[in-house]
Amino acid sequence: MARIDFHSNVSDKLEYACRLTRKIWSATPIGEPVRNIVMVGEKADLQKLDELLWIFSSTEFLPHCFIEDEAAIETPIVLSMDCSPSTLSAIPHADILIHLGMRMPDDVPALVARFPRIVEVVTVNEAERLAGRDRYKAYRDLGHELHNFDQSKS
Repeated sequence: MARIDFHSNVSDKLEYACRLTRKIWSATPIGEPVRNIVMVGEKADLQKLDELLWIFSSTEFLPHCFIEDEAAIETPIVLSMDCSPSTLSAIPHADILIHLGMRMPDDVPALVARFPRIVEVVTVNEAERLAGRDRYKAYRDLGHELHNFDQSKS
C-alpha cells in the first residue's frame, strides 16, 4: 500500500513543490538510483512550475520535462496534467507522485498500486483547503493510512 502524505497550509504550492523536489532529489545517497518524481497538476500551474524549476536554484539543476516530451522516459522529474494509468504508462517513473491539483485522481487504486508514495500539496486558499479535505476523506474512506504535515507550524 502506498504512503499518502498531505502537506497542508502551504502558502505557495509551486515554490513548495520546487523545495520538496529538491529535498527528495538531494536525499538520494551517492551511488543509489535517483528517486523519480511525477508532478501532476493544472496546465497553468505546471507551466509556471516548469519555469520555476529552471531558475529555482543557481547552484542546482533539477532535470525535468513534460510527459509528452521524448526525453520523459529518461528524465527523473516529469510534469503531467493527467495521472490516468494510460498516460503514466508511457514512463517508467513510479517512485513518488506529487499531486498539485484540486480534483481527486480518477483511478486511485491504480495510482497507489504504482506509486509507493503520493504527496498531496494543499494551500491556504479556501477552495484548495476544502478540496484537500475532500481528497483526505476519500483516501481515508478507501482505507489508506494518511500522514499530515502542517506547514503553518514550520
